[in-house]
Amino acid sequence: MSKSRAVSAKGIEEFKPYITRALPVNSIINCADNTGAKTLKIVQVVGYKGRLKRIPAACVGDHVTVVVKKGPPELRKQTFDAVIVRQKYPVRRLNGMRIMFEDNAAVIITPEGELKGTEIKGPVAAEAAERWSRIANLATIIV
Repeated sequence: MSKSRAVSAKGIEEFKPYITRALPVNSIINCADNTGAKTLKIVQVVGYKGRLKRIPAACVGDHVTVVVKKGPPELRKQTFDAVIVRQKYPVRRLNGMRIMFEDNAAVIITPEGELKGTEIKGPVAAEAAERWSRIANLATIIV
């Protein structure tokens, strides 16, 4: 079961199993890297294709656009790209096991796909680490 599609973002794998999209637009999430930002607000889900009038939502491993809500003044009110690394809603794995985290979190990336920070705080879901190899390299714990 292999898909051959052009991959637009740098450092992203192509296969993605179904994960429930638990983070709609306007969700406030934590920032899991050391860029200085504390909380982020999701303003767009990149590549989302949905139904008319349905609010776009994101899940673990998705590329989103965020606005920094809490953090240093030079970062606040600016938009950045980010990748969701944890979600509270349970994620069902292919072996039948479900995994959930205590918070919703993302890491900020550059438009080229490189991480803006140099370390990731807390665990990272394996689904995000599989799709984004650069996140897997910096993660201390992959669950």
